[in-house]
Amino acid sequence: MPLTLIGVRHHSPACARLVQHTIDRLQPVHVLIEGPADMNDRLDELLLGHELPIAVFSSARDEEGTHRSWSPFCGHSPEYVAMTAGRASGAQVRFMDLPAWDPAFGERENRYSDAERRYTEVQERLCREFDVDNTDVLWDHMVETRDDSDLEERLTAYFDLVRADLDTSEGDAAREGCMASWLRAAVADAGDRHVVGVCGGFHRSALLRLAAQPGPTTWPETPVLPPDRVGGSFVVPFSFRRLDAFDGYASGMPSPGYYQDLWEHGPAEAAERVTRWVVGRLRRRKQLVSTADLIAARALTAGLARLRGHDSPARTDVLDGLVSALVSDALQIPLPWTGRGRLRVGTDPVIVEMVAALSGDSVGRLHPDTPAPPLLHDVAAELDRHAIPEQGEVTVLLTEDRQRERSRVLHRLSVLALPGWTLRGTSRDGLQESWECHPHEHRHALIVEAGAYGATLAEAAGARLAELAEEAGGSPGALGQVLELSVRCGLDAATRQVVDAVAAAVRQVRVLDGMGSLLITATRLLRRADAAQGLPALVAASASRTLWLLEGESGQAAPAAPARQVALVGLRDAARHLDAGVGIDRTAVVDLARRLADDPSRPADLRGGCVGLLWSLECGTGGEAAAAARSATRPTRLGDWLAGLFAVAREEVLLDDAEDGVLAAVDATLTRLLDEDFLEALPALRQAFAWFPPREREQVAALALLRRGVRGSASSLLRASVDPVLVATARAVEHRVEDLLVREHLLAGEPS
Repeated sequence: MPLTLIGVRHHSPACARLVQHTIDRLQPVHVLIEGPADMNDRLDELLLGHELPIAVFSSARDEEGTHRSWSPFCGHSPEYVAMTAGRASGAQVRFMDLPAWDPAFGERENRYSDAERRYTEVQERLCREFDVDNTDVLWDHMVETRDDSDLEERLTAYFDLVRADLDTSEGDAAREGCMASWLRAAVADAGDRHVVGVCGGFHRSALLRLAAQPGPTTWPETPVLPPDRVGGSFVVPFSFRRLDAFDGYASGMPSPGYYQDLWEHGPAEAAERVTRWVVGRLRRRKQLVSTADLIAARALTAGLARLRGHDSPARTDVLDGLVSALVSDALQIPLPWTGRGRLRVGTDPVIVEMVAALSGDSVGRLHPDTPAPPLLHDVAAELDRHAIPEQGEVTVLLTEDRQRERSRVLHRLSVLALPGWTLRGTSRDGLQESWECHPHEHRHALIVEAGAYGATLAEAAGARLAELAEEAGGSPGALGQVLELSVRCGLDAATRQVVDAVAAAVRQVRVLDGMGSLLITATRLLRRADAAQGLPALVAASASRTLWLLEGESGQAAPAAPARQVALVGLRDAARHLDAGVGIDRTAVVDLARRLADDPSRPADLRGGCVGLLWSLECGTGGEAAAAARSATRPTRLGDWLAGLFAVAREEVLLDDAEDGVLAAVDATLTRLLDEDFLEALPALRQAFAWFPPREREQVAALALLRRGVRGSASSLLRASVDPVLVATARAVEHRVEDLLVREHLLAGEPS
C-alpha cells in the first residue's frame, strides 16, 4: 500500500522537518492531515499568506449551549508544513478528521489536546527510565536535540509504546474511523502513486490498521452541521502567548518562541538567541545582568548539555543554565519547566521573565482577503454608527436617547468580554458613565470567536447573557448582576429571560446570601424610565422572600453578618423608593422592623439594622435610636449593633447632631468601657464604622473632638501610623503590668 503515515507531536519542529522531508522526497499525489474536514473546500483561506500563528476557530450553538474549539497553526506545526509542502509539490491536500463541533470531541476546546492526557502512566515510566522531570524534557531529549537520521523510527517506536495498552474512547474510535475512510479513499485514487498522511502520533498505529481493512474507497462526504445547530469555522489570528503551555494551552509544546527559533535556526543558534532574549528582557526591566553573568550562563548551559548527552543545548539546558547564573535567592516555588501548566503564584520574577522570553511575543495577522463572520462587520458598523473611537475616553449621559444607545453598545461589547472597551466609573446618581477605549492585539480574533454567540452584536450579547444566567445557577446575587447587565445592554428579550430565571430562583432561596444585593439591583433598575417588564413582580417577590428569611434569623450571640445588613438595605430602598402599586407591603416591613428591633433573642446587627430601618423610613426618630444604642445590647456587642444601624441609616446618623444623638450616646458608652471590654469590642466597632467612607469618618472624628472641647485636625485621627488594635492591646498589657506592680508593691516610692 503506497501510504506513508507520519505520527507527529503537534507543534514539534522535528516532526515538521520530517513531514517536509517526506513530502519533498515522495512527491505524493495526496496529502491528508488531521484537521477539520469541513474546512476542505476553504483550505485556500489558510494559505493566503498570513503572518503566523493563526487558528481555525469553530463554533456551534443550540439549545444546550455553545461549543467552541481552536485548531492553532504556527510555522513549526507539522500540520501547517504538510499543507504548504503538499501544495508546493502539487498534491491534493485535505483535512481528514471530524469537525470540531462533532460530539466525538466532547467539551474539548482544543483539537490537539487529545490522547496526550491519557498516556500519562507510560510517559511517567519513560521519564523515570531516562531520569528526566516530565514529558516535555523527555521529548527534547529523545527528539528535538537528536540527529534526524533515524527520526521516523524513533517516533514510531515511541508512539507505538504509548498507544499499546490503552483502550480507545468512543470519541477516538469515531475520529479514527473517519480518518481511516479518507485514507482508504486516497490510496484507492492514487493507484501506485504515493499518499502521505499526517496525524497525532497516538492515532498512527490504529489508522494504519484501519486503513488496511476492507471498506468503502469513495471519498467521504463532508460533514455538515445538524439543522438544530448554528455555527461555522473561521480563520483567526492567534499568538504565541495563547499557544504556550505555561499560559494554560492544553496540548503541544511549551515555549513556542523558542521552538520557532529552533525550527528556523537549529538548536545551537536557538540556544544563543534565547539567552540574548532573556538578558535583553531583564535589562529592559532594570534587572542587573553583567557580562560575567552572561558568560557564566553560557558556560553552565554548555556544561549541562554535555552532561545530559545533548549535541546542542536543549530548552531546559538553557533555562537551567540561566537560573544558575542569574538567580541567587533560594527558590520557594519549583521551576516551572519541571512540570506543566500555568506559572504558580510566587514564582521568582526573574524566572517569570525567562518563561516570557521563551514564549515569544509573536501575534498573528490575517491577510486582508480572509473571510470574516458577520459579527465582525456588525461590530465595526456599530462602532462607526455611535462614534465610538478606537482610542480615547468616552463620557455617556444616560438621560439622552442617542447617548443611551451608545452606552448599550459599549455594554454589549463588555458582556462579550471583548478587549478594548472598559467601564471606568459611573456617577453617584447613575446617570453618567465613563469608558476607556484602546486597541488590543487580540481584538480581531476575539470578535470572531464571539461570533459563536450570534451574527449581530445584539444577538451575541443576548446569547451570552443567557449563558451567564445559566452559569449563575440559583445564586440571587449573581443573577442580580446578570439582570443589571441585561438592562444596561437594552436587550428586552434577554432581560425578560433573566427576569424569569431570577423569579424562579427567588422562590427557592433558603438563605439571605445574595438576596440584599438582588433587591438593591432590582429596585434601582425599576426606578429607570426604561424598566423592563416583569421587574415590579420580581421586586415584590424578592422583598417578600427577604422578609420571610429575616424573620427566621435568631441567636442573641450570633456574630454580625453582612448578608443580613445588605438585606435590610435592600428592604429600605424598596420601601422608600417604590410605591404600593409595585407590590411592596410597607406596613409589613415596618411591623417586622418593630418586632425584631425589640427582640433580645435576635442577633445584635439585625436589631440595630431594624432600628435604622424604622428611622430611615421615618417611622422612628434619632432620639429613639440613641436610646436603643444605650440599652439595646451589652457593651461588647455594641459594635455588631452599630454595624446594622450604620448599614441602613448611615446618613440619618450623620445628620443627627443633637446633644443626645446616636453618636453622642455611642461616645458616652465607649468612654465608660473598661479597657478589657473595649479591646474585646474593638474589632466589631471597626467593622461598624467601615460603613462610613473616609470623608464621613472624618466628620465623625470632628464630632468626637468637639464633644471634648479639643481643637485640631480630625483627619489626623484617621491616619494613625500604628494599627489601633495593636495600640489597644498594648494599653491592656500596660494595665496588667501596672496592676501586677501594685499588687507586689513594686512601684517607685512604695515600701517593699
